[in-house]
Amino acid sequence: MKFVDEVTIEVIAGKGGNGSASFRREKFIPKGGPDGGDGGRGGSIYAVAERNLNTLIDYRYDRMHRAKNGENGRGADQYGAGAEDIILKVPVGTIIYDAESGEQLFDLDKHGERVTLAEGGAGGLGNLHFKSSTNRAPRKFTYGKMGEQKSLRLELKVLADVGLLGLPNAGKSSFIAKASNAKPKVADYPFTTLYPNLGMVRTSPSKSFVIADIPGLIEGASEGAGLGHLFLRHLARTRVLLHIVDIFNIDPEVDPIDKVSADIEAILGELKLYDEALYNKPRWLVLNKVDMIEDPQQFQKDLCERLAWDGPVFLISALNGEGVDQLVYALQDFVDEVKTAENYAADEAAGLIEHEDPRFDPSRQMPEELEDDPRFATTNTNTATLDPRYDPNSPEYEPRLDPNHPDYDPRIDPDDLKS
Repeated sequence: MKFVDEVTIEVIAGKGGNGSASFRREKFIPKGGPDGGDGGRGGSIYAVAERNLNTLIDYRYDRMHRAKNGENGRGADQYGAGAEDIILKVPVGTIIYDAESGEQLFDLDKHGERVTLAEGGAGGLGNLHFKSSTNRAPRKFTYGKMGEQKSLRLELKVLADVGLLGLPNAGKSSFIAKASNAKPKVADYPFTTLYPNLGMVRTSPSKSFVIADIPGLIEGASEGAGLGHLFLRHLARTRVLLHIVDIFNIDPEVDPIDKVSADIEAILGELKLYDEALYNKPRWLVLNKVDMIEDPQQFQKDLCERLAWDGPVFLISALNGEGVDQLVYALQDFVDEVKTAENYAADEAAGLIEHEDPRFDPSRQMPEELEDDPRFATTNTNTATLDPRYDPNSPEYEPRLDPNHPDYDPRIDPDDLKS
């Protein structure tokens, strides 16, 4: 199926039905009075996020969506039927803009999330609503209201935890094919990937994350070269970027460290020009094709010194799987940690987390300026002796041991007092 991530559609909600101005005409009832019913409401148009969709191709050629009008009211107090609503299913991650003003209206980032694109018009009122003690035969009714009409732009930003970044033919598709269940096209020529691919990586029965593979970037991608500006937006929602670099040099006259560092800096420059927030995302360096060079460890050391890179670095071979498992499990730990922090922040913002009150901390010390204050003086820390009836050394305590005394307490064991 062709990948389409941006479309413009027109939505027109239905008009409400008109109210009715009619009177009850029935044998032997000469003054039946008004009995005009209300009009039905017009159909509304909704958008619902669906996780089983991954493209907006359904709306590329089907751009006009018009809901039906509500039925008019009728006599005998019969209300008009409301029109059916239209539900447009879109992929999770779809952002809806007003096509005229460019204002962002909705961001559907959760499965099943539903929003109203165009509200149907309300039905008109029948003359039954206008009767009164002074106007017993009203001929007044109201027309149904027009439904909303909007021109909308739908833009899809794929939802993924990890985004793959790199030049064409760096091995991004080979990596996602090796690490996940995705089946991208893999070949030995540039621009094999023409649209984003998503792959699910499952590290255990209860743990998984999603990788997004976008087409390779070239110089000038931030300005639209190679359609880079259309693909970079799919990395906006990721939690970490994997910068995959081909470290195999086929030209013996070119220093491999110079070539690789230049490739890395070119991609970083395009990221910074496109979006500062994307440039500042956590980014890991992944050196691919380590099976093609003699000393990968020394190459990694020299490259990090050249770039002054102190972030995570992984050596892999996407072809034979070397180092892929280690990278996958490291990504899973990182994604879990970020999700935990995000969930905690969301719960805290919603007021779902109760923080302990420091005033009730038993280890809290009394301020020095209050230690000599007689109002806070404590002469006896044994609460059992504050009342003489609870002091075993007090004469008032003995009646509590006598079964015949009114103050007898059967919970007290005399043997405990001996100890």
